[in-house]
Amino acid sequence: MSDAQLSGVAVSPGRASGPVVRVTEPLGEPASTPAPDDLHAEAARIAPAAQAVVSRLEAKAEAATGDAATILSTTAAMAGDPALVSQAEQLVTAQNIPAARAVYEAAGSFTHALATAGGYMAERVRDIEDVRDRIIAELLGVEPPGVPELERPSVLVARDLAPADTAGLDPALVLALATEEGGPTSHTAILARSLGIPAVVAVRGLLSFGAKALAVDGDTGAIEEVDPGAPAVAAVSAGAFDWDGAGRTSDGHLVKVLGNVGAPPDAHAAAEAGAEGVGLFRTEFCYLDAADEPSVEEQRAAYAAVLEPFRGKPVIVRTLDAGADKPLAFLSPEAEPNPALGVRGVRVAFDRPDVLDRQLEAIAGAAADSGADVSVMAPMVATAEEASWFADRVRAAGVARAGVMIEIPAAALTATEVLDAVDFVSVGTNDLAQYTFAADRQLGAVAKLNDPWQPGLLRLIALIGDAARETGKPAGVCGEAAADPLLARVLTGVGVTSLSMNAASVRAVGATLAGASLADCERAAQAALGAPTAAAARTAAKDA
Repeated sequence: MSDAQLSGVAVSPGRASGPVVRVTEPLGEPASTPAPDDLHAEAARIAPAAQAVVSRLEAKAEAATGDAATILSTTAAMAGDPALVSQAEQLVTAQNIPAARAVYEAAGSFTHALATAGGYMAERVRDIEDVRDRIIAELLGVEPPGVPELERPSVLVARDLAPADTAGLDPALVLALATEEGGPTSHTAILARSLGIPAVVAVRGLLSFGAKALAVDGDTGAIEEVDPGAPAVAAVSAGAFDWDGAGRTSDGHLVKVLGNVGAPPDAHAAAEAGAEGVGLFRTEFCYLDAADEPSVEEQRAAYAAVLEPFRGKPVIVRTLDAGADKPLAFLSPEAEPNPALGVRGVRVAFDRPDVLDRQLEAIAGAAADSGADVSVMAPMVATAEEASWFADRVRAAGVARAGVMIEIPAAALTATEVLDAVDFVSVGTNDLAQYTFAADRQLGAVAKLNDPWQPGLLRLIALIGDAARETGKPAGVCGEAAADPLLARVLTGVGVTSLSMNAASVRAVGATLAGASLADCERAAQAALGAPTAAAARTAAKDA
């Protein structure tokens, strides 16, 4: 690689080049001094500042559509969270600190809780930090960090982008995105795909690169310095096909295109995007802020609100994914030296089957209330014995279909035995990659190892596809790997029967599948499986 070229993780296809515009860095840590003269007056400034941020974000949401509108509305709700405002107000008077510092510290407790929750929840830390910085900027009377006003089509370069910034981008002015941090499952990646903006994340050394103009290749992950005087080149990518809403290849091979959801707004966004159902309903939202276990009735009502948009359609509900790295007060977890490899997921249920049984009762009730066709699956299953134990409890609770997530390499290697014990499996590619490559999915320095195009990961998924064909049972993919339209063809080619993703990617994946035959998908899969690197696998699949 030349000195004029860098490389990262390609997350949104297409190629573009143009002048660089640097996104403003987040605000630094506010000072704890001087102490306010009037503590109560200082505390009283926080709520109006938060409301001003809410109003601006809501105005942006009203002007946006689809997933961008949903994310802006969600960010606005975070900014107006009474718990955040109240905690910050209390810190002013309790610690004798300025309002800006109090907001910073209050937000820190929220981000810590999300970070320790791991997985999808940890990926939302950036959302809270964005809200924090916007409120602090309002209190200090300065411009908030983020994307500056663009005067001409440009390539945006940033350490990372907050969801609200990404959601507000104008594809006519933003040629491409490149960030030094982030990963394949970040909001930057998800929204860039939905907006059709080429994007590369986790580009180490990007901020010190110093180029005045860049070419960004969202297919290969290459970032290259170009002549600043050269004309800008708008995004070039493969054209999309019209999609009729039915998940299938051009020759009629069925592949369900489903949504990943974690709360009612996600469910409505997925339904509006045309998802045929839900491949992953994360139930943690019902537990996150609970000091005590929610009652069966509370859980039932919360789940029914998510299931409601999918009456008569398939929904796969994942049971509580908690443990030492996702601490919940009512579970009283013991400290562990390596939480990621400890008592988490279904392993918690082995110690507390009563918690699982109450959740299953609530899920069965919510299914009856909503009319959705509900199946249930367990996270972090390692063996066929564990799968069988879970399936027995699901059926005893009155839910007809039981499955498990394959996120551990051992489960992938024994997929046939696991499928003998359950009705279906779903591959969590985010965690499966993390455990296969011993690479923390939240750490930008190892993001390339979590690239879903890694041949080692694809070959494990191919083993699962072989087991699905052998047993005649479904095998889905519910990690963000399913959101990559080209990779969706490869996954179909190795035997995956359903793909579940963020709402923003539903139509692109459905259209891409509709434009290829099953034989096309199988050829792309074989080409990718035989490649030595992630970049080579992506190129080989595209060429095939």
